[in-house]
Amino acid sequence: MSDDGAGADDAGDAAASGGEDEATASGGDDLRQNVGRRFARLPATDAEREVEGRATREEVLDWWETRFGIQPETFAEYTFWEKGAGKIWALAGEVVSPIEVEAIGMKFLRTRQEHWKPTTDAVQRFGRDASTNVIELDAAQARAFAAGEDLEPDWDGDWGYLIAAHEIAGGVEPIGVGLFTHGTLRSMVPKGRQRDL
Repeated sequence: MSDDGAGADDAGDAAASGGEDEATASGGDDLRQNVGRRFARLPATDAEREVEGRATREEVLDWWETRFGIQPETFAEYTFWEKGAGKIWALAGEVVSPIEVEAIGMKFLRTRQEHWKPTTDAVQRFGRDASTNVIELDAAQARAFAAGEDLEPDWDGDWGYLIAAHEIAGGVEPIGVGLFTHGTLRSMVPKGRQRDL
């Protein structure tokens, strides 16, 4: 899967993967610690949380429903995993936890920051089910957004991360993540995935 974000995530990923705890660095394997090279399944609820700061499945589902109106049932077949500080991945299926692999499923969500951020992959996969905070772009805006350009759309909804979408063949298709503040929609399409259409 590709990295997501406009450069800022890359620095965060590097810092998170290098931030292994002392127990692991000294050869220990404390499963109650966050380890940058290891995927650990998110706990179902706060009562099951063992790693401080780790999101729960319940919180992740609540966030998608509150922010975008995507119902929890949409993710019924998916398990969620954290690798590094707040990098959440979604996997259609089950594997043993914890597991040390390079990647698992798709990058899905960034937590452990003030405002949680969905990835482009997650928005393109699940954004069709969104009923709120979706900004529909016209053809010219959609082309500019896909090329990584910032826009000044007529939007009177929430600030923050939005799903940018465009109508294609009678349906609204998600393009990617946009950050809307002060009248500007900043394209968060990763540089490697930007396209001139």
